[in-house]
Amino acid sequence: MLRYVAPLGLFLLLILVLVKGLDPERDLNALPSPFLGKPAPQFELPSLNDPTKTTGSADYAGDLAVVNVWATWCVGCRQEHGFLMQLGANGDVPLYGLNWRDNLPEAQRFLQQLGNPYVDSAFDQDGRVGIDWGVYGAPETFLIGADGTVLYKHLGPLNWALWEQKFVPLIEEARSPQ
Repeated sequence: MLRYVAPLGLFLLLILVLVKGLDPERDLNALPSPFLGKPAPQFELPSLNDPTKTTGSADYAGDLAVVNVWATWCVGCRQEHGFLMQLGANGDVPLYGLNWRDNLPEAQRFLQQLGNPYVDSAFDQDGRVGIDWGVYGAPETFLIGADGTVLYKHLGPLNWALWEQKFVPLIEEARSPQ
């Protein structure tokens, strides 16, 4: 009897897992950062703007900031670049880049040709800082509070609708007096 019940039980469990995976309400981009509500990892890397200098978390310490992980080989990064140019020009929240697992001359050429939306962009050639941040792939965008905590993480290309829906309420909340 047990030899019939055990496979049936496993089959029903598998069906439940598959049904949950097909849930249309499920957010496919929801891979939350383990740092949400915790301090963002500290880093210091060469700057793409001037590789003889460094840039990193100290540059935005004490300020609300957006950190965008990007790369020249990333299709989604090219898709969101126009939006980032507008966001950077807006200047409401400082935008910092983390160029992840890329080639320095190609990354510099990318920003020269398409425009540079970033206050500064760090060059993470070997991807170690990205690993520290729990990066799954590019693009990923983090909202960092003035106290250095990760307020939000978004996977995939950004646009105005996502910005208004996900980031703006958190920015307003972070800026409101407690």
